Amino acid sequence: MFEGQPKGLYALALANTGERFGYYTMLAVFVLFLQANFGWSAGAAGAVYSGFLAFVYFLPLVGGAIADKVGYGKCVTWGIIVMFLGYLLLAIPAGAGMLGMVLMFAALVLVCVGTSLFKGNLQVMVGNLYDDPALQSKRDSAFSIFYMAINIGALFAPTAAVKIIDFAKTSLGASDADAYHYAFGVACISLVLSIAIYYGFKNTFKHADYNSKTEAAVAGHTEPELSPKETKDRVVALCLVFAVVIFFWMAFHQNGLTLTYFARDYTAQHSTGLESMLFDVTNFVCLIFIVYALFSLFQSKTGKGKAISAIVIVLAAAVLVVKYINLSPEGIDVTAPLFQQFNPCFVVLLTPVSMAIFSRLASKGKEPSAPRKIGLGMLVAGCGYVIMMIGSMGLPAPEFAADGQPLHMADVSPNWLVSTYLVLTFGELLLSPMGISFVSKVAPPKYKGLMMGGWFVATAVGNMLVSIPGFLWGNAPLEVVWGVLVVLCIISFLFIFSIMKKLEKVC
Repeated sequence: MFEGQPKGLYALALANTGERFGYYTMLAVFVLFLQANFGWSAGAAGAVYSGFLAFVYFLPLVGGAIADKVGYGKCVTWGIIVMFLGYLLLAIPAGAGMLGMVLMFAALVLVCVGTSLFKGNLQVMVGNLYDDPALQSKRDSAFSIFYMAINIGALFAPTAAVKIIDFAKTSLGASDADAYHYAFGVACISLVLSIAIYYGFKNTFKHADYNSKTEAAVAGHTEPELSPKETKDRVVALCLVFAVVIFFWMAFHQNGLTLTYFARDYTAQHSTGLESMLFDVTNFVCLIFIVYALFSLFQSKTGKGKAISAIVIVLAAAVLVVKYINLSPEGIDVTAPLFQQFNPCFVVLLTPVSMAIFSRLASKGKEPSAPRKIGLGMLVAGCGYVIMMIGSMGLPAPEFAADGQPLHMADVSPNWLVSTYLVLTFGELLLSPMGISFVSKVAPPKYKGLMMGGWFVATAVGNMLVSIPGFLWGNAPLEVVWGVLVVLCIISFLFIFSIMKKLEKVC
């Protein structure tokens, strides 16, 4: 699974994990901070939050264009520094007055600019590692590993943020508003670790820090000059893919909107027995250890490696058994935000499974191309919302109290949502890491940073369209809300397969 990958991949992936942990720690509590510190309404806090997300995903287009001129490694370094300054400003308890507001908005600008310089350009450097003909066949699996590292950061961030805030309140005597600043301070620390990893292991990937202007200086690296027509064909192919993935992100990021509404308004708010174990992230960590140790057990070439893998499996399984035996007969309360943990958990859990499947197909010469995987990802995402259509049959439309607060309409099993998140994660693993891999491979050398930025712009547009099903919530039957997403996913699937020859031609 991990054999044959260059060490630079792991260094860049871990540097990204540190940055993503800080980002998602901040994101997990940011809206709550805005309301607690400034007393803003949900609408005002949401407007700042959505504007921040839009700029975070739009600006990498600019950051990529800059890196194409001045160098990817240089932009990554400046990106970490600028982000650090942003989180540092957020960590300052400046109160709810004008100073606090100025520092907060300045911090958001710095985080957006820093992210634009860091994220896409780091991914370009990962792709550059695989321009070596001897490594090109490992490009897709490399981005699967890299994508898994992103989700490891996302997996633990929300829990870490909540624990830090609770600790600040109970042990340090921080007020409700000031406690959030400690979580932002942890984001600063995560960036220090990120840059330490980046520079500590720079030897492993420094040969990947080149662009079209400096590649001639890279030992052993040569890339044929593209004709204007070839450049145009590649850019057009990438733009077509970007157009398709807009609708994937529109569907996928319903996890923060209509799927959360469904969890709040229709899903049972109490769970007992084995089902209740789904809502404890430590149980998923044990499952992750078991899955990875199983792969290691069968792939290890030494007795010592197999023995260590077996011990890990036994210990992780024992923890799960003990936790099951000691489950409270009263069960646990289930709140809507808890469902947010399933996607990153499933990504980390299923990445080795996905890689093993495609490795097996590759050994038989049947592995689908990256564009085909992207198309299949759209189809799988549509299947996820078919599950929601089935689970919503017979349910009443959402209703609201006189004060506008939503009413809890039913007690549907959480398994409908969990199953949907599982299927959507399969779609994500087919589309997102494969899409990044496709961009890194197909982008014309002098536009690599710009095209990687284009991937993030497509994500940003998809995020903006997320609100469309939200407007349908309460104004249309549930089956219609989910049906719109199913139709868009199927149309995108059919479209990308209709242009498959054009896409595979440039691969």
